[in-house]
Amino acid sequence: MGYKTILVHCDATRGAEGRLRIAVDIARQHGAHLIGLHVRQPFQAPMFTDASVAMDALYASYEETARSDEAASSATFQKVTGVAGGSSEWRTVSGMTDECLIEAGRYADLVVLGQYDPEAVPATPSDLVERVAMATERPALIVPYIGAAKMPGGNVMVCWNGSRESVRAVTAALPILKTALKVTLLMIDPQKTSSGSEPGVEIAKWLSRHGVNAVLQHDSADGSDVGGVILSRAADRDVDLIVMGIYGHSRVREMVLGGASRTLLATMTVPLLVAH
Repeated sequence: MGYKTILVHCDATRGAEGRLRIAVDIARQHGAHLIGLHVRQPFQAPMFTDASVAMDALYASYEETARSDEAASSATFQKVTGVAGGSSEWRTVSGMTDECLIEAGRYADLVVLGQYDPEAVPATPSDLVERVAMATERPALIVPYIGAAKMPGGNVMVCWNGSRESVRAVTAALPILKTALKVTLLMIDPQKTSSGSEPGVEIAKWLSRHGVNAVLQHDSADGSDVGGVILSRAADRDVDLIVMGIYGHSRVREMVLGGASRTLLATMTVPLLVAH
């Protein structure tokens, strides 16, 4: 198993170039085809307007901003991919950002997204990452909007609790784990296994058979937020990538996430590879 198609969301926000550089680096390492996707949001007229002249001015402003954002995003993509080389393509589509990324993401092995940035211009939906990660059934690599201090994949921490989501996450991360220099298998407040073996031993053995030598670490939250404990341990070990299952479900237009997932997506300090 490997990554052969990587999709990266390309917009005009401040974190776009750093996100793209990480996507390019992963594509190069795995010999993957990289697709840069820019989404042109549809014009949304205000509910009330005084005159057609005002509406014309609003639409003209929208068109100018949309063209400017697309040009800036395309220029960044061409600059970064041109230096790196490799197989890549640029796409521009029109529609709602989450819907376009979900549709395109289903035909990729890995989707690279940016963490929600409350100060982003242009603004992005606050739940974009959650929607895409939950709906595509593909792993998503989320890059902090402030960027990453180093390329992810050298020192990786896998958060394991034996759930379906954590199984999907560690399986999706295998191409990265196989080339990592160090892998930590973190279990917080682990439960006893039915076989009586030490919690985490079986997944450590499974990883070992794939050539991944993971160090098992048990920890306790002691009533604290699990997401905060994960981030603290990641800092202690100078981790450059966290792998974990993302929990939750969608209800009409609302996304409800588990506590650890919500904490990490909001306060992540290193890239996060998630699967649902």
